[in-house]
Amino acid sequence: MLTAVIITKNEEKNVANCLQSLKGIADEIIVIDSFSIDRTEQICKENGAIFLQLEWRGYAQTKNWGNEQASNDWIISLDADEELSPKLRESILNVKKQVPPNYFYSFNRLTNYCGQWIKHGGWYPDNKVRLFDRRIAKWQGEFVHENLVFPESIKPQLLIGDCNHYSFASIVQHINTVNKYSSLAADEMLAKGKGFSLYKLIFSPPITFIKMYFLKAGFLDGVNGFIIAIISAHYRFLKYAKMRRKI
Repeated sequence: MLTAVIITKNEEKNVANCLQSLKGIADEIIVIDSFSIDRTEQICKENGAIFLQLEWRGYAQTKNWGNEQASNDWIISLDADEELSPKLRESILNVKKQVPPNYFYSFNRLTNYCGQWIKHGGWYPDNKVRLFDRRIAKWQGEFVHENLVFPESIKPQLLIGDCNHYSFASIVQHINTVNKYSSLAADEMLAKGKGFSLYKLIFSPPITFIKMYFLKAGFLDGVNGFIIAIISAHYRFLKYAKMRRKI
């Protein structure tokens, strides 16, 4: 038996597709919502999800709390702007038929940026372990990036099929997100006792651009590949610049 856990806040534009892609896959769907003020709750309930609300505790703690509410130990964790592709659905259904299944699986995430699927620049394949046994796995991370931590002896099996990720509908949305997350990243580095580096402030942005656009072939994604590399480099600059201002 499998429980899907999704975290939301004002996701009325995305969550319906996410929930519908889980039908017939998850035996239980739990949405942990941080008090949305749009139609997120209505859409979730219309799609048969268990809708719970919780004050935001950060990505890791919110997801862990959601896992604790599940009726099953086997969890699939998705964000509201993600959906299972038909091929990935088929792979998960095949896994559920195995007795006993391997309880840790990963899959590749394919990101849609401003209407275009991005297949280069380090954005694909974006491998994620999202199908796991909650008894021996926990999310960790206080500020920006949460990571699923589990015993090193476990080797997740890669499933065939992509998880479609609808990241940014506009460049403005991307820039706003970068501004938010660069502030969180600066706070995280300071909380971990990391010192400011002028070298990283100067060289990390151009190195990031060169790596994404040239070495990882972001140029093959056309204009959007260039834009993604530029904004990613700007994120690096903002992160270290904000860190310097906070000291």
